[in-house]
Amino acid sequence: MDFIFMLTRGDKTVEDCLEVMDQIAPLGLTHIGFKDVGVEFATLQKLTARIKAIGATSYMEVVSETPEACLRSAEIGKRLGIDRLLGGTDVKAVQQIIAGTHTQYYPFSGFPKGHPTKLGGKPADVEAHCAAFTKAGCAGTDLLAYRATEADPLELVRAARTGLGPKGYLIVAGSITSRERIAAVAAAGANAFTIGSAVFDGSYSPRKGSIVSQLGDVVADCRLAA
Repeated sequence: MDFIFMLTRGDKTVEDCLEVMDQIAPLGLTHIGFKDVGVEFATLQKLTARIKAIGATSYMEVVSETPEACLRSAEIGKRLGIDRLLGGTDVKAVQQIIAGTHTQYYPFSGFPKGHPTKLGGKPADVEAHCAAFTKAGCAGTDLLAYRATEADPLELVRAARTGLGPKGYLIVAGSITSRERIAAVAAAGANAFTIGSAVFDGSYSPRKGSIVSQLGDVVADCRLAA
Protein backbone atom coordinates (compact mmCIF):
# COMPACT_ATOMS: atom_id res chain seq x y z
CA MET A 1 0.00 0.00 0.00
CA ASP A 2 1.22 3.48 -0.86
CA PHE A 3 1.63 6.34 1.61
CA ILE A 4 0.84 9.77 0.18
CA PHE A 5 2.27 12.54 2.34
CA MET A 6 0.13 15.64 2.02
CA LEU A 7 1.84 18.95 2.74
CA THR A 8 -1.37 20.11 4.37
CA ARG A 9 -2.88 20.93 7.72
CA GLY A 10 -6.57 21.61 8.29
CA ASP A 11 -7.29 20.92 4.60
CA LYS A 12 -4.95 23.69 3.42
CA THR A 13 -1.44 23.55 2.01
CA VAL A 14 1.00 24.68 4.70
CA GLU A 15 2.56 28.07 4.06
CA ASP A 16 6.11 26.79 4.52
CA CYS A 17 5.63 23.85 2.15
CA LEU A 18 8.84 24.59 0.24
CA GLU A 19 10.92 24.52 3.40
CA VAL A 20 9.23 21.28 4.43
CA MET A 21 10.08 19.77 1.05
CA ASP A 22 13.74 20.59 1.60
CA GLN A 23 13.55 18.93 5.02
CA ILE A 24 11.93 15.70 3.86
CA ALA A 25 13.69 15.29 0.49
CA PRO A 26 16.31 12.86 1.89
CA LEU A 27 13.60 10.47 3.15
CA GLY A 28 12.89 9.08 -0.29
CA LEU A 29 9.11 9.47 -0.16
CA THR A 30 7.59 8.52 -3.50
CA HIS A 31 4.09 10.03 -3.22
CA ILE A 32 3.70 13.69 -2.17
CA GLY A 33 0.74 16.02 -2.52
CA PHE A 34 -0.97 19.22 -1.49
CA LYS A 35 -4.35 20.96 -1.61
CA ASP A 36 -5.56 23.53 -4.08
CA VAL A 37 -5.88 26.14 -1.32
CA GLY A 38 -3.52 27.70 1.22
CA VAL A 39 -0.72 29.18 -0.88
CA GLU A 40 -0.34 31.16 -4.11
CA PHE A 41 -0.05 29.56 -7.55
CA ALA A 42 3.61 30.55 -7.84
CA THR A 43 4.36 28.58 -4.68
CA LEU A 44 2.48 25.56 -6.04
CA GLN A 45 4.59 25.77 -9.20
CA LYS A 46 7.80 25.64 -7.19
CA LEU A 47 6.41 22.89 -4.97
CA THR A 48 5.39 20.71 -7.92
CA ALA A 49 8.83 21.16 -9.46
CA ARG A 50 10.53 20.06 -6.23
CA ILE A 51 8.30 16.99 -5.93
CA LYS A 52 9.18 15.99 -9.47
CA ALA A 53 12.87 16.74 -8.92
CA ILE A 54 13.11 14.02 -6.26
CA GLY A 55 11.29 11.52 -8.49
CA ALA A 56 8.04 11.40 -6.52
CA THR A 57 4.52 11.20 -7.93
CA SER A 58 2.72 14.53 -7.47
CA TYR A 59 -0.85 14.87 -6.17
CA MET A 60 -3.21 17.81 -5.87
CA GLU A 61 -6.48 17.39 -3.97
CA VAL A 62 -9.32 19.74 -4.86
CA VAL A 63 -11.26 20.94 -1.81
CA SER A 64 -12.82 24.09 -3.28
CA GLU A 65 -16.47 24.21 -2.24
CA THR A 66 -18.38 25.45 -5.29
CA PRO A 67 -18.60 23.61 -8.64
CA GLU A 68 -17.09 26.59 -10.41
CA ALA A 69 -14.17 26.79 -7.99
CA CYS A 70 -13.52 23.07 -8.36
CA LEU A 71 -13.23 23.41 -12.11
CA ARG A 72 -10.90 26.40 -11.71
CA SER A 73 -8.78 24.22 -9.44
CA ALA A 74 -8.72 21.47 -12.05
CA GLU A 75 -7.39 24.05 -14.49
CA ILE A 76 -4.67 24.87 -11.96
CA GLY A 77 -3.77 21.19 -11.70
CA LYS A 78 -3.48 21.03 -15.47
CA ARG A 79 -1.22 24.09 -15.57
CA LEU A 80 0.97 22.61 -12.85
CA GLY A 81 1.27 19.29 -14.68
CA ILE A 82 0.11 17.27 -11.69
CA ASP A 83 0.45 13.49 -12.02
CA ARG A 84 -2.71 12.69 -10.06
CA LEU A 85 -5.65 15.01 -9.50
CA LEU A 86 -7.86 14.14 -6.52
CA GLY A 87 -11.32 15.33 -5.51
CA GLY A 88 -14.21 17.12 -7.11
CA THR A 89 -17.32 15.37 -8.37
CA ASP A 90 -17.97 16.69 -11.88
CA VAL A 91 -16.22 13.87 -13.66
CA LYS A 92 -17.09 14.80 -17.22
CA ALA A 93 -16.07 18.44 -16.87
CA VAL A 94 -12.77 17.64 -15.14
CA GLN A 95 -11.90 14.99 -17.70
CA GLN A 96 -12.49 17.54 -20.44
CA ILE A 97 -10.10 19.93 -18.71
CA ILE A 98 -7.27 17.41 -18.35
CA ALA A 99 -7.82 15.70 -21.70
CA GLY A 100 -4.58 15.24 -23.61
CA THR A 101 -2.40 15.47 -20.49
CA HIS A 102 -0.74 12.74 -18.46
CA THR A 103 -2.82 13.65 -15.37
CA GLN A 104 -4.93 10.84 -13.91
CA TYR A 105 -8.21 11.67 -12.18
CA TYR A 106 -9.54 10.33 -8.86
CA PRO A 107 -12.89 11.99 -8.03
CA PHE A 108 -14.54 11.99 -4.63
CA SER A 109 -17.03 9.18 -4.09
CA GLY A 110 -19.96 9.77 -1.76
CA PHE A 111 -21.26 13.26 -1.08
CA PRO A 112 -18.50 15.59 0.19
CA LYS A 113 -19.51 18.89 1.74
CA GLY A 114 -17.95 21.82 3.58
CA HIS A 115 -14.40 22.74 4.54
CA PRO A 116 -12.85 20.88 6.27
CA THR A 117 -14.76 18.35 4.23
CA LYS A 118 -17.26 15.87 5.64
CA LEU A 119 -18.60 12.91 3.67
CA GLY A 120 -22.23 11.97 3.33
CA GLY A 121 -23.52 8.82 1.68
CA LYS A 122 -24.09 5.14 2.33
CA PRO A 123 -21.97 2.20 1.10
CA ALA A 124 -24.37 1.64 -1.79
CA ASP A 125 -23.83 5.23 -2.92
CA VAL A 126 -20.06 4.89 -2.82
CA GLU A 127 -20.13 1.58 -4.68
CA ALA A 128 -22.36 3.03 -7.40
CA HIS A 129 -20.18 6.12 -7.75
CA CYS A 130 -17.02 4.05 -8.06
CA ALA A 131 -18.56 1.79 -10.68
CA ALA A 132 -19.56 4.88 -12.65
CA PHE A 133 -16.05 6.35 -12.31
CA THR A 134 -14.53 3.16 -13.70
CA LYS A 135 -16.95 3.17 -16.62
CA ALA A 136 -16.07 6.81 -17.31
CA GLY A 137 -12.37 6.01 -17.50
CA CYS A 138 -11.19 7.42 -14.16
CA ALA A 139 -8.11 5.87 -12.60
CA GLY A 140 -9.81 5.37 -9.22
CA THR A 141 -11.38 7.32 -6.38
CA ASP A 142 -10.51 9.60 -3.48
CA LEU A 143 -12.55 8.38 -0.50
CA LEU A 144 -12.86 10.46 2.68
CA ALA A 145 -13.77 7.37 4.67
CA TYR A 146 -12.97 8.67 8.15
CA ARG A 147 -14.86 11.89 7.46
CA ALA A 148 -18.08 9.89 7.00
CA THR A 149 -21.26 11.14 8.65
CA GLU A 150 -23.70 8.40 7.63
CA ALA A 151 -21.76 5.13 7.51
CA ASP A 152 -18.95 3.11 9.02
CA PRO A 153 -15.66 4.16 7.40
CA LEU A 154 -14.47 0.64 6.64
CA GLU A 155 -17.80 -0.30 5.10
CA LEU A 156 -17.28 2.59 2.71
CA VAL A 157 -13.78 1.38 1.85
CA ARG A 158 -15.06 -2.12 1.09
CA ALA A 159 -17.89 -0.67 -0.99
CA ALA A 160 -15.45 1.45 -2.98
CA ARG A 161 -13.25 -1.59 -3.60
CA THR A 162 -16.22 -3.51 -4.95
CA GLY A 163 -17.31 -0.63 -7.19
CA LEU A 164 -13.84 -0.03 -8.61
CA GLY A 165 -13.11 -3.67 -9.25
CA PRO A 166 -9.62 -5.14 -8.87
CA LYS A 167 -7.82 -2.61 -11.07
CA GLY A 168 -9.10 0.74 -9.78
CA TYR A 169 -6.79 2.67 -7.44
CA LEU A 170 -8.49 3.37 -4.12
CA ILE A 171 -7.11 6.26 -2.06
CA VAL A 172 -8.39 6.71 1.51
CA ALA A 173 -7.88 10.33 2.49
CA GLY A 174 -8.39 12.28 5.71
CA SER A 175 -8.10 11.47 9.39
CA ILE A 176 -5.72 8.51 9.14
CA THR A 177 -4.10 9.01 12.52
CA SER A 178 -2.75 5.67 13.71
CA ARG A 179 -1.12 2.35 12.82
CA GLU A 180 -4.46 0.68 13.48
CA ARG A 181 -6.25 2.78 10.86
CA ILE A 182 -3.53 2.15 8.29
CA ALA A 183 -3.85 -1.60 8.84
CA ALA A 184 -7.64 -1.43 8.75
CA VAL A 185 -7.90 0.41 5.44
CA ALA A 186 -5.29 -1.90 3.91
CA ALA A 187 -7.28 -4.95 4.97
CA ALA A 188 -10.47 -3.38 3.59
CA GLY A 189 -8.92 -3.01 0.13
CA ALA A 190 -7.29 0.42 -0.10
CA ASN A 191 -4.33 0.93 -2.43
CA ALA A 192 -3.13 4.12 -0.74
CA PHE A 193 -3.81 6.51 2.11
CA THR A 194 -2.98 10.13 2.80
CA ILE A 195 -1.71 11.78 5.97
CA GLY A 196 -1.08 15.48 6.46
CA SER A 197 -2.33 17.08 9.67
CA ALA A 198 -1.43 14.13 11.93
CA VAL A 199 2.23 14.54 10.94
CA PHE A 200 2.32 18.32 11.25
CA ASP A 201 0.57 18.47 14.62
CA GLY A 202 2.57 15.53 16.00
CA SER A 203 -0.47 13.44 16.83
CA TYR A 204 0.58 10.40 14.81
CA SER A 205 3.50 9.72 17.16
CA PRO A 206 2.81 11.99 20.15
CA ARG A 207 6.11 11.24 21.91
CA LYS A 208 8.21 12.33 18.94
CA GLY A 209 8.87 15.93 18.07
CA SER A 210 10.05 16.22 14.47
CA ILE A 211 8.25 15.88 11.17
CA VAL A 212 10.97 13.48 10.02
CA SER A 213 10.37 11.21 13.01
CA GLN A 214 6.61 11.27 12.44
CA LEU A 215 7.07 10.33 8.81
CA GLY A 216 9.48 7.56 9.70
CA ASP A 217 6.84 5.95 11.87
CA VAL A 218 4.16 6.28 9.20
CA VAL A 219 6.41 4.65 6.59
CA ALA A 220 7.26 1.81 8.97
CA ASP A 221 3.60 1.20 9.79
CA CYS A 222 2.72 1.29 6.10
CA ARG A 223 5.23 -1.45 5.41
CA LEU A 224 3.75 -3.57 8.19
CA ALA A 225 0.29 -3.18 6.68
CA ALA A 226 1.39 -4.09 3.13
